[in-house]
Amino acid sequence: MTHDKGPRDDRWYFSLMAPNTKGDKFAWLDPTSIYINGKAYHDLLDDLVADLDADEIDVVAGLDAMGFVLAAGIAARIGRGFLPIRKPGKLCVDTDQASMTNYSGQTQAMEMRLPAFAPGTRVLLVDQWVETGGTMHGAVQLVEQQKGKVAGMVAIVMEENDNTAEYRKKYKCVTAIQPGTEWQRQANAQYLESFKTYKPEMAFPV
Repeated sequence: MTHDKGPRDDRWYFSLMAPNTKGDKFAWLDPTSIYINGKAYHDLLDDLVADLDADEIDVVAGLDAMGFVLAAGIAARIGRGFLPIRKPGKLCVDTDQASMTNYSGQTQAMEMRLPAFAPGTRVLLVDQWVETGGTMHGAVQLVEQQKGKVAGMVAIVMEENDNTAEYRKKYKCVTAIQPGTEWQRQANAQYLESFKTYKPEMAFPV
């Protein structure tokens, strides 16, 4: 049964995202509470898939770890396969590696099976949240090292900075939270007004 999601710039499920309660070594928010609630998760996937063209995508790659949730959901919706891009040491097959600097300023590596696809394969890159763009940069390197083509990028939101501005210029970028909206402004400031009224029970399965 369909229901009203609210206007495109103010979806009801945005307010289900939880604030950080554990300090600076963690991300400033937790969007995974959206996934717990079936209506919220499927409304999110509806919005992301609506802006994609399956004919322009050969495989959907999810970035370790929470990008797996969205990437697998999108892949199933558009009838494409799912490719995990992992933190190092997780795959038991030959891998390709790229280094990147994550949102906390730490230099890390990312790995992808080698080979993962034929040259020219169009790979959609999916992560939960793009903050500094560092993790996404590592994924781009991996795709290009295997002579694939980045078909686009998907996330709940891309915070606005020099790196993400370049992504938007170069690639098709699909986000649930739309650029130029009040939700985008709050994401850029790394504080959502909805945190003031957030309760975990809001995201409980129904």
